[in-house]
Amino acid sequence: MKNISLFIILLASLAACTTQKETTTEETWIQLFNGKDLTGWTPKISGYEAGVNFNNTFRVEDGILKVSYSEYDSFRGEFGHLFYKDEFSHYRLRIEYRFAGARAPGAADWAFMNSGVMVHGQRVETMGVDQDFPVSLEAQFLGGTPERQRSTGNLCTPGMHVYLADTLNTVHCISAPTKTFMEGEWVVAEVIAYGDSLLHHVIEGDTVLTYTKPTIGGDYLPENYPVPAGTPVKGGTISLQSESAPIEFRKVELMVLKKE
Repeated sequence: MKNISLFIILLASLAACTTQKETTTEETWIQLFNGKDLTGWTPKISGYEAGVNFNNTFRVEDGILKVSYSEYDSFRGEFGHLFYKDEFSHYRLRIEYRFAGARAPGAADWAFMNSGVMVHGQRVETMGVDQDFPVSLEAQFLGGTPERQRSTGNLCTPGMHVYLADTLNTVHCISAPTKTFMEGEWVVAEVIAYGDSLLHHVIEGDTVLTYTKPTIGGDYLPENYPVPAGTPVKGGTISLQSESAPIEFRKVELMVLKKE
């Protein structure tokens, strides 16, 4: 009986500790999107200086952060990104998104329900006026149809290389093994980063990609980029992408992780 009682007490203590840990964890989430406006965010659209929100591409309506092309007569390569003001290295980023409507007139077929979030990126003020994509790691979001099956949570690497299972990877985009999510379907996506030592992509609670050692180099590296190729990238900016596909975000939140 004594051993059983001690065992019950131990279980109760563990449960209490777990509850306390979960409560503490939930209190550490930072809401990057406040649900009201674009406070804390700066748009950068190719062909325009940082801060110019061309054709009201990024907007907040009914508590939703939207990438919209309702004011475009045609898409002519105005690839854009909405940058958060702070940089991070060790974090858990959680986003809820859905695709919402047909891509802009004139957009390429590859841009069909195609967007993403860029992490470990360069600062917005360092981007060239005509630069299409920041040097960064992209957690790519794709939507599909019953006839067009496509995974989401993929990795694309503008201006960077990463390691997969200790092997240098120079392929620009790497697919994740996920199901296809349809237009209008909300998806919970996460990026969990520990500097340059380990990064995960998580879709609906499942880890779908893991990679390490992001370094400068590869496709889409701007000419005369001031950081030498091969330099480790241990953190950077976060930006939401606009690639001609309307997309909506109802939550963008981040938890800073301890570096140890």
